[in-house]
Amino acid sequence: QVQLVESGGGLVQAGGSLRLSCAASGRTFSSYAMGWFRQAPGKEREFVAVVMWTGSIYYADSVKGRFTISRDNAKNTVYLQMNSLKPEDTAVYYCAAAEQTRRILRGEYDYWGQGTQVTVSS
Repeated sequence: QVQLVESGGGLVQAGGSLRLSCAASGRTFSSYAMGWFRQAPGKEREFVAVVMWTGSIYYADSVKGRFTISRDNAKNTVYLQMNSLKPEDTAVYYCAAAEQTRRILRGEYDYWGQGTQVTVSS
């Protein structure tokens, strides 16, 4: 069982930056793929970024060049650095963990955090 706790959300002006953190419990953090998703009001949850246990990284087209995902296996933490934020980035951001057997790029994840709100004002 893995528990995920996100932090770092808040209110920021357009063009600003935020860094989200997701702390995970458990001793096998390094073996999971760690992803970030977001859900805006009235919309479906969407993929943002993922970092695999190998270190491979994938981003949604909408955040490429602006967001950076990273992980620190010694701290059991995954980060999402968000720069050049836009009002359309406003959403609840969720951290998720997937075991290696999952179809990760199809959105199959085993564990989810409670989410942290990011609001970007224009």
